Amino acid sequence: MSRVIYFDNNATTQVAPEVFEAMKPFLTELYGNPSSMHTFGGQVEHYIRSSRESVAKLIGCDSSEIIFTSCGTESDNAAIKGVLAAYPEKKKIITTRVEHPAVLAPCRELQGLGYKVVELGVDKDGQINLDELKAEVDDDTAIVTIMYANNETGVIFQIDKIAEIVKSKDVVFHTDAVQAVGKIPLNLDKSNIDLLSLSGHKLHAPKGVGVLYIKKGTRISPFIIGGHQERGRRAGTENVAGIVALGKAAELAIEYMEEENTKVKKLRDKLENALLKSCKDAKLNGDKINRLPNTTNISFEFIEGEAILLLLNQFGICASSGSACTSGALEPSHVMRAMGVPFTAAHGSTRFSLSRYNTEEEVDFVIEKMPLIVNRLRELSPFVK
Repeated sequence: MSRVIYFDNNATTQVAPEVFEAMKPFLTELYGNPSSMHTFGGQVEHYIRSSRESVAKLIGCDSSEIIFTSCGTESDNAAIKGVLAAYPEKKKIITTRVEHPAVLAPCRELQGLGYKVVELGVDKDGQINLDELKAEVDDDTAIVTIMYANNETGVIFQIDKIAEIVKSKDVVFHTDAVQAVGKIPLNLDKSNIDLLSLSGHKLHAPKGVGVLYIKKGTRISPFIIGGHQERGRRAGTENVAGIVALGKAAELAIEYMEEENTKVKKLRDKLENALLKSCKDAKLNGDKINRLPNTTNISFEFIEGEAILLLLNQFGICASSGSACTSGALEPSHVMRAMGVPFTAAHGSTRFSLSRYNTEEEVDFVIEKMPLIVNRLRELSPFVK
């Protein structure tokens, strides 16, 4: 395949060239252990500290509140299970039906261990009912975990209002912000968010590095024990190259934030409007206004999303039918089902997620090919008369 048009940036992103250059020395000459007493290893600690400050600047918090992890999934698990361990007398968890499997799977596992798990529903736009949340938060609630922005639809939740409700009940609030960080501005110093997860490979850093933000004063038990690293929260020799890469990616995210919300959004809108106009029985999924600037999720009724992806792939176009962690399933996306998208449309939902590396020429190519694909599949569909 000579040409690749990558519109699957919510699954993972291209490592920025500047990020790759920043991490290279820590895979070659600066390979020392930052915990070593000697200068060769000890000098590396300076770079970890600098990266911690860069990530803190991106999300608007103090660098002491940044704990480096291996990925967003680890951060989510650490937040949920760490809070439960810190509040053993509380047995209730509140989340939503549209969370990423990194949150839903551990919550459902905990339900099997005796915890009460409440999964809030969403409306047709993918938003939760704040009154339902308020009614569910009680004295037995240990943690409320609700994503900042949905990975499939890009829908942004009313996180400030949600966090305010949760904190008014003196309950810990965690948000999986893996899709939001780097795309929209955050300022955690002025929020009621206690815990926040992010992942490097969603903002042009490599896979294998993430962060759990822990607001000062939040009760949470250590999640990996065995050493002093990360303030005793997460033991183990640090992934220095990954941490440095994430620090550089954070700096670039600050620099390109405006571009994400102007150039990338304009390309997304052009693609979306053209496909909705040119493809019969196409429908946008999720809140059109309150969503990430790079994401569109469109259902093409009466055809299979997997078939769409296979034909797109023949043209070198990369897209998704949902979360990369659930794309092997034959059932419609749990997010589409929760939003009440009809079965005939949910199966044909396709997500296009762009980045600052995409071009108008690429958008035009997809606009040209997508109606051909949809029409071809409709001709083969037993559901279309």
